[in-house]
Amino acid sequence: MKIVAAPNAFKGCMDAMQAAEAMKLGILAAAPLCEAICVPVSDGGDGLTEIMVEVLGGTLLENRVRGPRFEELTSSFCLAGDLAVIEMARASGLVLLAREQRDPTKTTTYGTGELVGAALDAGARRIVVGIGGSATCDGGIGMASALGYRFLSGSGKAIEPIGGNLHLIKSIDRGGVDPRLEEVIVEAVCDVTNPFAGETGASYVYSPQKGATEEQVRNLDYGLRHLADVIERDLGLDVRYIPGAGAAGGLGGGLHAFLGAELKKGIDLVIEMVGLKEKIRGADLVLTAEGQIDFQTKYDKGPAGVARAAKEQGVPCIALCGGVGRKIDELYDIGMTAVFSLCKGPQSLESAMEDGFALLTHQAEQVVRAFMAGRAKG
Repeated sequence: MKIVAAPNAFKGCMDAMQAAEAMKLGILAAAPLCEAICVPVSDGGDGLTEIMVEVLGGTLLENRVRGPRFEELTSSFCLAGDLAVIEMARASGLVLLAREQRDPTKTTTYGTGELVGAALDAGARRIVVGIGGSATCDGGIGMASALGYRFLSGSGKAIEPIGGNLHLIKSIDRGGVDPRLEEVIVEAVCDVTNPFAGETGASYVYSPQKGATEEQVRNLDYGLRHLADVIERDLGLDVRYIPGAGAAGGLGGGLHAFLGAELKKGIDLVIEMVGLKEKIRGADLVLTAEGQIDFQTKYDKGPAGVARAAKEQGVPCIALCGGVGRKIDELYDIGMTAVFSLCKGPQSLESAMEDGFALLTHQAEQVVRAFMAGRAKG
């Protein structure tokens, strides 16, 4: 029997590779002679860098960059040949800030731009940027500023590239832009399709999670709309309604406008790069996993991509998760056969996360035992 374990990361608990190992232990406890194949995945957020280092045989390169509040920190990216894989969350992520520091009017993607510059220095000709988990809502002006763009006020002075200053931008100066950007392919990968601004855009949907008040949400949305107008006038590009432009506080739109990036579904790109479809071929069962599974999972989250890949080949796919949310019946059509929680009984979130590895191992074993019993009876 061949079983594929293809989990996403459990945020704050396990990365995708640890989750895959836990699932493999459970699979082999139930079926010691089974061929258990680990294929950790990512939808562009947490764990993308480590997965690419593992799958591509790349190197993790460290660099000093500026964090979301311009503090100095050590970040890293994956380099595999002339391909660089960057997680913006490693330089501009919400997890880098204490709760009292979270304020998207004062945060920046500058450090993400510094990682892009470091990748260029390392000889990258293709740069993949994962844009999940941001602490920002600056429309990508921080990232662009680190690469030579200048965003000017009415008096011609460069503004500080933070979300709260978007409304001050009167023009964009490209005179000092790094010329190497003309020779590199940039791809932005994410797991959302939100537009740049508006009621379903970057600010209204995500800024409250990053510490914004209701007034700040409105002001940030106004700033993003204003930036979109300036981009269209000065660069000749309309980023307003590009699916995914609102990802990471508008960084998706900024990467497209300032670096010419193509926006892609993160899970589709990762599935291609890790060879998941080839590894599923001939499998009897696919297991996937993530911290929360609910109706939103179908919108290109990691487990949804795995389920679709399994369905293409007629292989059942069962999902394991910390929390089972609403309307999971909407997942059955995309190829998810069933969804199970890891928790054995009433348990706090903190203790469940602390026991996550063992809980995932245990539930993977139970699912495989049930699968084998059903097969034997059939």
